[in-house]
Amino acid sequence: MRIRPVGTHALLLDCDDPEQVEAWRAELWHRRASGELTATEIVPGAVTVLLDGVPDPSAAADRIAGWRPRTGGPGATTAEVRVPVVYDGEDLPRVAAHWDTDVPAVIDRLRRTEFRVAFCGFAPGFAYLTGLPPELAVPRLATPRTRVPAGSVALAGPYAGIYPAASPGGWLLVGRTDLPLFDVHADPPARLTPGTRVRLVDTP
Repeated sequence: MRIRPVGTHALLLDCDDPEQVEAWRAELWHRRASGELTATEIVPGAVTVLLDGVPDPSAAADRIAGWRPRTGGPGATTAEVRVPVVYDGEDLPRVAAHWDTDVPAVIDRLRRTEFRVAFCGFAPGFAYLTGLPPELAVPRLATPRTRVPAGSVALAGPYAGIYPAASPGGWLLVGRTDLPLFDVHADPPARLTPGTRVRLVDTP
């Protein structure tokens, strides 16, 4: 892990892989909660963690350099969100072909996978979910759809994701959910936040 200053009051942690990002996210959230770290925002990305609102970045960087993410310690355990899904996405056959299997096997794999929110982006409330093995990564559509319905469950690259609102998108659609994922009046507004464990379960 490498630490770089960003602007006057921020630090960027460059990590080697998404697992290291999640380990550092949990560690830094724990350190902030315990008063050992002051940062307004701790924002994980694909292979980075941004700390913004750091009063003394140089001193914080020195402290962080001496820390090591703990395994199973405070902050490592998060709640699980169960997302009810109807598996009727139009791209299921395309995913099955990429996975060299059939549609029922794709659905079974998605049901059995424990996903975790790696980071959020693209749109408010959109969470990038990890948990599928690298060999099951799928390409985005060559031409994105002009409108993907809200609640669409989709795959792209190594990630799964759920569209919180209707928007353009090039991910492969595998299902849909009625679970609200973003509410500006809620605290926090996004239902799926970094570190959250996610299960895609059958709609009752």
